[in-house]
Amino acid sequence: MARPRARDYDELRQDLLDAAGRLLAQEGPQSLSTRRLAREVRTSTTAVYNLYGDKAGLLRAMFLQGFARLADTFAAVPTDGDPETDLMALGQAYRTAALANPHLYELMFGRPIADFRPDEAALAQIQGTFDTLVRAVARCIDSGWFAPADPHDVAAHLNALVHGLASLELLGSLGPRTQADRYWRIALEAAFRGHRAPMPGSPQPLGS
Repeated sequence: MARPRARDYDELRQDLLDAAGRLLAQEGPQSLSTRRLAREVRTSTTAVYNLYGDKAGLLRAMFLQGFARLADTFAAVPTDGDPETDLMALGQAYRTAALANPHLYELMFGRPIADFRPDEAALAQIQGTFDTLVRAVARCIDSGWFAPADPHDVAAHLNALVHGLASLELLGSLGPRTQADRYWRIALEAAFRGHRAPMPGSPQPLGS
């Protein structure tokens, strides 16, 4: 097949990443051969090598693409409204991104390929998604909605919660969509209550 035109590269790059993600999710790591991937998107193996170099380069690009899409979803969430409402919306945005990109999610947060480890530069590139969560939590603390705490600690808790919920939903373990909606709402509301600043005169937790 002829070498793709330069103006086709962006589209081809996206097609290859999505096809590789689907193969990984549906058939496992053994399916990610250059020849198989080229056949899936009707291009040449040379084009794959030109874009990603080798399998490691492809996996790194898939990893970064998943987080880029998460960052884009986060960017649509308001940051100037009610802090707790905006934080809740951020949790739902995480869910939206996971459901829209299930073929990339496991590579982003799991280890479906034992010898793939994101390098330090890749980890630095994805740090912004967690930083977005930290800033949203800090707004809740600074405004008095949440009790005084280290925003990173609270963000780590909420990040673990939404990751667990998204992973279960992608496996089908939360049931139909309406039931999954309910579980997400209950879990996030309970987590928020746990971090909320106590009302004046309310009993203090044991050990405080």
